[in-house]
Amino acid sequence: MSSRIYLDYCATTPIHPDVRKQILRALDVDFGNPSSMHWAGMDSKQLMSQARADVAEGIGCHPDEITFTSGATESDNLALFGTLRLFPSEKAHLITSAIEHHAVLHAAHLLEQDGYAVTYVPVDGHGVVDPDDIRRAICPNTRLISIMSVNNEVGSIQPVAEIGKIAREHDVHFHTDAVQSIGLFNVNVDELNADLLSLSAHKIYGSKGIGTLYVRSGSNLSPMIFGGPQEHSLRAGTENVPGIASLGAAINLVREHRGEERARLSDLRKYLVNGLQAFGPNVSVNGAEETTAPHIVSVSFTGADAEMMQILLNHAGIAVSLGSACNSKSLEPSHVLTAMHLPQEQIESTLRISLGMPTTHEEIDLLLDAITRILPRVIVR
Repeated sequence: MSSRIYLDYCATTPIHPDVRKQILRALDVDFGNPSSMHWAGMDSKQLMSQARADVAEGIGCHPDEITFTSGATESDNLALFGTLRLFPSEKAHLITSAIEHHAVLHAAHLLEQDGYAVTYVPVDGHGVVDPDDIRRAICPNTRLISIMSVNNEVGSIQPVAEIGKIAREHDVHFHTDAVQSIGLFNVNVDELNADLLSLSAHKIYGSKGIGTLYVRSGSNLSPMIFGGPQEHSLRAGTENVPGIASLGAAINLVREHRGEERARLSDLRKYLVNGLQAFGPNVSVNGAEETTAPHIVSVSFTGADAEMMQILLNHAGIAVSLGSACNSKSLEPSHVLTAMHLPQEQIESTLRISLGMPTTHEEIDLLLDAITRILPRVIVR
């Protein structure tokens, strides 16, 4: 194959040219330290303030409610540790789900080690949380509920607005990781009833190493990084202005194209799913179409060696994932597919294909042609 095909947009996305312009401006022109009281610092601070306003407008909040971080992992950690550690361990309870990103799950496990109570609610066979399970799990000491908006492995869309409403009825703070939803869905913190919300730039055509945590006005958090008053004293350290500029530009980009891109990718996903299902009954797409994001396809080739399949696709110039990028070096089975109670042979034969702005029908055709050639070579049982 003469050209490479990238189909792993859930792992990361290329920087869009419009975003790159803002990064270069921050690198070459507005390069000052935003804390400096001279023209260079003030120019840099102005660029950062504009990006903060753009992010705030993108999710329907006030700019003062935006805290810039190094990425969604830090934002998730800050949401969980920052909320729970305001209370003694015996007086704080966290509710989350079995399919969260490891940035949430590993933080939850550490909180458990410190004596905090954590409830992991299950999901159904399509990877969706039942809000009634959240309601039943709430107790007098529940301080935070953390449920992602769209799962990064199977694309299951969670009923976060309903869950947020339940949290509000019980006076419990609600956090959602919206990394995989912000690019294609309207994300509004009031409509979601969210008190905390995590975002990352590199999943929406911005640069790596920058994210944000929305913190509703009046919410208290315990900081994790100390040393200065930056970011409302929640995250000390000189700000990553080029990254912040990229996040603001990326939010503007996806807001402008969200509707048309969601429709385009929905059609493209249906085309891909139809092509995959034509391989026969041993090929199954995980999750229900009506509750799955349009840019993610989790597909199992039961009886095939998914790792070998990924290797051969890579040799053909096609990039796909075995699951989430954060789990690709792990020998453990996907915690998401396990929580969905899929058979082990189905879990072991699963690929994740994720679509993005550059994806075309021609690329999908080339992927399907490659699978046609490769699949007979990777059947192990």
